[in-house]
Amino acid sequence: MNLIFIDSIWFTFMLLPFLIFIARIADVTLDTLRIVFITKGNKIIAPILGFFQILIWLVAITRIMKDLDNITYYLAYAGGFATGNYIGLILEEKFALGIQMIRIVTQKDASSLISNLYEKGLHSTSVEAKSNQGKVHVIYLIVQRKMIQNIISLTNQYNPNAFYSIEDIRSVDVQSERINTKQKKYRHVGSEK
Repeated sequence: MNLIFIDSIWFTFMLLPFLIFIARIADVTLDTLRIVFITKGNKIIAPILGFFQILIWLVAITRIMKDLDNITYYLAYAGGFATGNYIGLILEEKFALGIQMIRIVTQKDASSLISNLYEKGLHSTSVEAKSNQGKVHVIYLIVQRKMIQNIISLTNQYNPNAFYSIEDIRSVDVQSERINTKQKKYRHVGSEK
């Protein structure tokens, strides 16, 4: 590379801050995903992401330390951090990794909802219970996270006033036939049998 180009104002105040910004976005995005994989108990992907995340961070911080007087580096670094958090959360939401348990509590008869869930390939456990407002039905499903919105939509079709709670599940015995962990088992809401 030409030394005149490296010493130019354009390189110092535009290109390098932009590269620091991009590096920081990549670093923080990988870190966000790494944390998600750690919470899901993934012992293979989390360390690999951590390796690349820290490598990118070292490159960015090394460049900043060479020129501590340049405020644009600090702004690029901070801006990349904020943007990386945002992008990491969006990617995590798109991937919808993991398994969750959804608990649906309805005061209406739940038999039609349960049979519709079963028709769509979703196995559930249900119990009749009593609340301080009377008789309720509690339905439990363990599903892939990406299936949650469809189940909520289906629940709202049958009972818009149903209460539901969702919990992350770290591990599941996938050998069981009653666990809804395979996306191919699920037919989207409104699809034919």
